Formats: sequence, structure tokens, C-alpha cells
Amino acid sequence: MTISLKRLFQSALFSSSLLALSAGAVSASCGDIAGRVSVVGNEFPAIHTVTKAAATCANDKVTVKANLTADHQKINLPGMQGNPAEYTSAIVATSSITPLLNGNVIRPLDDLVAKYGQDIPKRQLITVNGKVVAVAFMANAQHLVYRDDVLKKIGMEPPKTYEQLLEAAEKIRAAGIMKNPVGGAYATGYNLGLEFINIYMALGGELFKDGTPTASVKNDQGVAALELMKKLTGYMNPDFLTHDSNATSAEWEAGNVALMNMWGSRTGVLMDKQGSTPEVYENTKVGAPMTIAGGKIPATTLWWDGWTVARNISDADAAATFVALKTGTSPAVLNDTTMSQAVWMIDGYKPAPVNQGVMMTMASGAKPYPMLPYMGLLHAAIGENVARYLSGKADAQTTLSDIEATYTAAAKEKGFLK
Repeated sequence: MTISLKRLFQSALFSSSLLALSAGAVSASCGDIAGRVSVVGNEFPAIHTVTKAAATCANDKVTVKANLTADHQKINLPGMQGNPAEYTSAIVATSSITPLLNGNVIRPLDDLVAKYGQDIPKRQLITVNGKVVAVAFMANAQHLVYRDDVLKKIGMEPPKTYEQLLEAAEKIRAAGIMKNPVGGAYATGYNLGLEFINIYMALGGELFKDGTPTASVKNDQGVAALELMKKLTGYMNPDFLTHDSNATSAEWEAGNVALMNMWGSRTGVLMDKQGSTPEVYENTKVGAPMTIAGGKIPATTLWWDGWTVARNISDADAAATFVALKTGTSPAVLNDTTMSQAVWMIDGYKPAPVNQGVMMTMASGAKPYPMLPYMGLLHAAIGENVARYLSGKADAQTTLSDIEATYTAAAKEKGFLK
């Protein structure tokens, strides 16, 4: 599997700063299509915008429906394995496309691009082994979110390192401003696994040995990553192992948190007036991703979100799905409201202040999330085992050994290791 994610994000950064000056809104046309469109994906404002725009293609010949849920990764593969598939498309991200590729449930899009998508910018076409497998529409990353008023009360600037974040957290607690001032998506499983990966890679750790599928996390960087996560959780809500992005965002809007590493795609919700108070949303600011221990690698990873087309559906349904989702990610979706929902890779995008965290991340030298066929197995093994360390049920060395053992067993079962 080959793909140049670095080039993809460089193109996204270039396009967002230059193409926005010349590209105007384009009226989308669904053309003469007929078929079924059924989309499964994550639930946040940008994806709602995409599926709502795709639904404008619905008529007496085209049906369009969407199932947007935080559990999308649990249901997209099973929902595309039937014949015909329940879902004609899955909206995916850098990591969540690999199980679909491994399961052979999404089709190459080259013929559909040639017929219906010749105007899609090449930077949006995700290519694996020479074939287009997805169309990216936004870039995403986790970065610093902070309460400006709270930091001013303790006399500190926004932290640039995790060490500075811990210092700020201690001062906030000591001043009696907040008991648990640090937030984070540390829910056991996927969220927790990603936080370890972000920190481990920032410490210079390599996830696999010499480009092989053999896991390599039992080392000094692995121990340091666990120890830093343990320190951070000391300033979090005691229920941190249940907090996904939604729960963490709710903690922020409730005014309980002043510092966190959060997805750029979520910051718009934190800065709007809904579900919060002026004290919170007026003082919510974004910053660049933090580094660790004097290193220069940001503790985050770069991501793209995009759409696919199922393999086990009729050609008519595939064409309808492609055209509807192309409409859902066309320049026509960009307006004053949607512009702030994401770092769009669509022509005409102009970065909003709320998106500056992702823009800074893209410019900071952050590494793309590894898009490898077996990466999901390691991610799952990390998310499954790190919780035991953070809850005091296993030491660092045992945890890292368990991660490698869990991954190795899964990789052998899938045929990646002998």
C-alpha cells in the first residue's frame, strides 16, 4: 500500500492559502443519475454539511440517507460486507479506511472519476497502489485548546510543550480555579490508543521495526509516553477513561476544563454560543500542537477525512453515490457558516480563526498518521492495554509487553506476521 500523505497535506495547506483567492462558489449539479445512496460516517458539523448537501440530489429516481454516529467504525465494515451492501459509502479518515481496504469492500474510483469527477482537484484523490480509493474533503489534526482568561489569571502564556501544560495545570489547581483543569479524549479503546501514538511519535518512537509489520513499542520512548499520560490524567476528571471527544467537549463547555489536546473539527462547537456561557466560549482559543522533552516533533498526527464507494453495489448505485457525495463536497457547500467547520480541501476555502490550530499543525512538521494495512491492529492493541496502566493495574513494562503480544497475535491471525 503506497500513498504520499505528506504531499497531500502540503497541497492542502497551499490550496487553502492560495486557491481561496481565485476560486468562487460553483453551483453543484447532480446530473441525470438514478440509484440508492446510503452513507455511514462520524458525527460532527462538517460531515453533517456534506451529507446535507449530498441529499440535495434526492428526487424520484435517487434516494439519499445517512447514518452519522460515533460508532461508525464499528458498523461500516459489516454494513458494506453484504451483497448488496447496506451502505453505499463510508465517510472515512486516515486510519478508518484501512479495515475497508483490507476487507475489500470499497471499489477503485478511477472509472467514476473519469466519467463524473474530472473537475475534482488531484490533491483530493487518495491513491493506494496506483488506484483512487477515496476523495478527501478536509484535513484534521489534534492541537492545543486553551482558556485565555484562566491562563491570564495564573500569569502564563499558552503552553508550547506538555511540560508547560503540566505546570499550568498545577497552578490552576493550586489557585483553586479548577480542580481538574486538563481535558482529553482518553476513552478506553480508539481514543486512548491515539493519544499514546501522538505522544510516542513525538518522543521519536518508531511503531514498527525497520519497515516491517513487527511492533516496536517496548522501549524507553514507550515508557516515557505512558509516564507522561499518567501525569496528565492526574489533572483530569477521574472518569477520564470514559471520555471520548463528545464527553470531553461537554466538559469544556461546562467550564470544567482549561487545557486540552483536541480535534480541530471540534473547536467550532467549543467557540460557538450554543451549550456554553460567554465566559467559556469568548475565552476559548486554539494553539499549535505541543512538543515534549525539548523535541521538535509535535505530539499530534495529520489526518484527512474523505468518502468512499462500496464494492458490493450496482453500478447505478455507485454512480449515484459518487455524484451525490461529489455534490456534498463541492465549492457550493462553502459559506459563512460552513467555512469555520473544517480545514476544507475544497477550492474556495478561506481559513477561519477557529481553524488556525489545524493550519498551524500542518505547518509545524507534524507527521501523518501511519496509513498501513496493519496499523489498525496496533492502534487497537494500544487502546486496549494502556487503560490498565493508567488505572494502576499494570506497570509500564508489562503494559508495553502486552501491547506487543496483543498486536502480534492479531497480526498473525490476519496473515501480516508468520
